[in-house]
Amino acid sequence: MKYIFEVRIKEGHTAEEYADIWVRASELIQQAPGARGTELHRKIGDPNTLIAIASWSSKAERDAMEAEHTPKIDEIIRSAAPFVEVRPLGEFEEPAWVVHPPAAST
Repeated sequence: MKYIFEVRIKEGHTAEEYADIWVRASELIQQAPGARGTELHRKIGDPNTLIAIASWSSKAERDAMEAEHTPKIDEIIRSAAPFVEVRPLGEFEEPAWVVHPPAAST
C-alpha cells in the first residue's frame, strides 16, 4: 500500500530543509517491519510544494509503526512542524494491474 501526503513549505524556508528532516525520519521509519521505501517529489513550477509517498507491505504494518513511534522519530517530525503544513492525501492500495507501454525499438 502507499501512504501519500502533501507538504507545503512556509515562506522563508526551503524544500531542502524539509528534505533533510524527512530523510532522517525516513531512515528510522524504514526499519519497521513492512516498510518498502519512500519517495519525496517537488511539484513542477512550485518548489515549495512536495508530495511524499511511503510504500508498505500492508496497512496493518504501517498502522503498527504509527502506533509505536519512537521518541526519536517524533522529535525529528516535530522539528519540521514550525515551517511546513502537512496534508495527508490518503492510503492507497497497490494497483490491481499496471499498464506499461512496450519498450521502444532502437
